[in-house]
Amino acid sequence: MNRQLLLDVLPAPAPTLQNFIAGRNGEALAAARALAPGRALYLWGAAGCGRSHLLKGLANTPDAVYIDKGQTARALRQLANADSAAAMPRVIAVDDVHELDEPRQAGLFALYNRWRECAATSRAFALAVAGDRAPLSMPLREDLRTRLGWDLVFRLEPLSDGDKLAALSAQATERGLQLAPEVIQWMLTHCERDIRKLTVLLDALDRYSLATGRPITIALLRAMLADPDTHTR
Repeated sequence: MNRQLLLDVLPAPAPTLQNFIAGRNGEALAAARALAPGRALYLWGAAGCGRSHLLKGLANTPDAVYIDKGQTARALRQLANADSAAAMPRVIAVDDVHELDEPRQAGLFALYNRWRECAATSRAFALAVAGDRAPLSMPLREDLRTRLGWDLVFRLEPLSDGDKLAALSAQATERGLQLAPEVIQWMLTHCERDIRKLTVLLDALDRYSLATGRPITIALLRAMLADPDTHTR
């Protein structure tokens, strides 16, 4: 099995606020953790910066809703037009707003209006939204663009190689693994650079080392990536 197939087969951990690697995005993570009903948060940045991870982490509770571009405009309209006596989710997260069509934009516009109307009441909810660029640069209807900047706005920066190296080293230490820096550097150089997939790869390497009784080295990592049975261990 080649390394890409291995990374596709191995399950990635569910996104949470706890397993988000902040790097230079510490303020955004702190804002997400502190997000309370009545507040809104807009996150933006290039693909792979972690915006979807943060939104899914915020919505990883029973009283939260996560909506992405794959869902219909009806889901947004239902939340925006819910009866005033109906229980609203504590958090509503709407992802990839730069890809919303006109009906979904109208639904999000109505949801922002509902959020503002309820913000100072017992029916308040937190609204977290994410896109690929700053609010006023979004390819959306004008009245929706302005609403994206109504409350907290953070630009997310991608993790540097140094951030990834530090994160993987810390995870190895937590697991009690003796992992030489060159092993992590090899992972960063030769494998997919998504930090969540690198974390999954580290977990697989730990299991493979235990199963084979061999110390973790670059040679062992190469052997694991070439082993067709790795994903069943």
